[in-house]
Amino acid sequence: MADAALRLKSLIEQVLGAPLPVRIRAWDGSQAGPPDAPVMVVHHRRALRRLLFKPGELGLARAWVAGELDVEGDLYTALDLLAGLVWERGEDARTLGEALRDPEVRAAVRGLVRLAGPPLPPAPPEEEMRRRRGHLHTRRTDKRAISHHYDVGNDFYEIVLGPSMVYSCAYWPDPDATLETAQRDKLELVCRKLALTPGQRLLDVGCGWGSMAVHAAREHGVSVVGITLSQEQAAYARKRAADEGLTDRIEIRVQDYRDVRDGPYDAISSIGMAEHVGADRYLEYAQNLYGLLAPGGRLLNHQIARRPQRDESAYDVDAFIDAYVFPDGELQPVGTTVALLERAGFEVRDVESIREHYARTLRRWVANLEADWARAVELTSPGRARVWRLYMAASALSFERNRIGVNQVLAVKTPESGASGMPLRARTWN
Repeated sequence: MADAALRLKSLIEQVLGAPLPVRIRAWDGSQAGPPDAPVMVVHHRRALRRLLFKPGELGLARAWVAGELDVEGDLYTALDLLAGLVWERGEDARTLGEALRDPEVRAAVRGLVRLAGPPLPPAPPEEEMRRRRGHLHTRRTDKRAISHHYDVGNDFYEIVLGPSMVYSCAYWPDPDATLETAQRDKLELVCRKLALTPGQRLLDVGCGWGSMAVHAAREHGVSVVGITLSQEQAAYARKRAADEGLTDRIEIRVQDYRDVRDGPYDAISSIGMAEHVGADRYLEYAQNLYGLLAPGGRLLNHQIARRPQRDESAYDVDAFIDAYVFPDGELQPVGTTVALLERAGFEVRDVESIREHYARTLRRWVANLEADWARAVELTSPGRARVWRLYMAASALSFERNRIGVNQVLAVKTPESGASGMPLRARTWN
């Protein structure tokens, strides 16, 4: 065991059939790999046990969350280098089952088992969401999933998100702007797309900590109903409305979107919420929003999208994100979203991709977290803080590499007369 790093590097490369692009430092202090590359620190052999029992992304994530794996050097560079081995191996890469038909690969796996040592397997870290039972996206299961992600603590989110407390993609017409300015510009863009005017009613679905509700009521004079399933978000949003003197124009409810019955609304904003709806429920979601709008009313649906798969039936959710970050969340291609909105009755009038804006936003959130790391750990736990750092950094790279995107879809409940109320010039938003 005097040179665990060299043995580990050699065995991993035999299994992967490719050179390891990062340097390894093992639990015995030994190192192996490219001298100028980021260093993957394997603090404990338990990390190998996790990888052996959950090969790929989930095993790596469990070891990271437990503090058994770490990175020295630039985290983004390390993740980018590892992406080709873990996430983006291509259609020609061998699956693990195919690789294990090779006697040399089987011998390498046995070597890793010996190097990992007993006992096997280790229990998952506490931050992992326990596996769901029964049907997805019922009112009860959605509330449980939302609580897992959003009820981490408002103080923690203040560290990550900054004063704006907006947990969705910012908008950067000025790349040198502050995060707060970019988030304000995003909220204003949504308000302009919805053509909000004083006295109108706005429904903000998934209102978060109340940023959209406050901006729309204060800057555009509308009355807002904001709904969320998070008790902590609702309490925070109500306090913000009170501090702004807007309680006469803002109502915050802990309510499922399926239970809203007090339409019609003149406009609906859904910003970073539809990812939680689920593929099987999406048409129902769109139909509910359509039914809540007055004729001529507009919907702004701001939603993350994944790239289409050659075989859509083979698509599966991201194991790490599902277990640790957004339980039961499902991404769809933007074309699917547009088609379902149209099936619900909407006329889709504009689709704007702001993919690169989200990469920039996530990098700012990671920087915020790293700058106040000790307090973030104190407010949550070491494992929870590590989850958020990994997920946000990996997501930034996914947006940069076009693995996922984010789109603002503007749709109208066009009346029978066909008068949509939309401007003749595109993207004037008034």
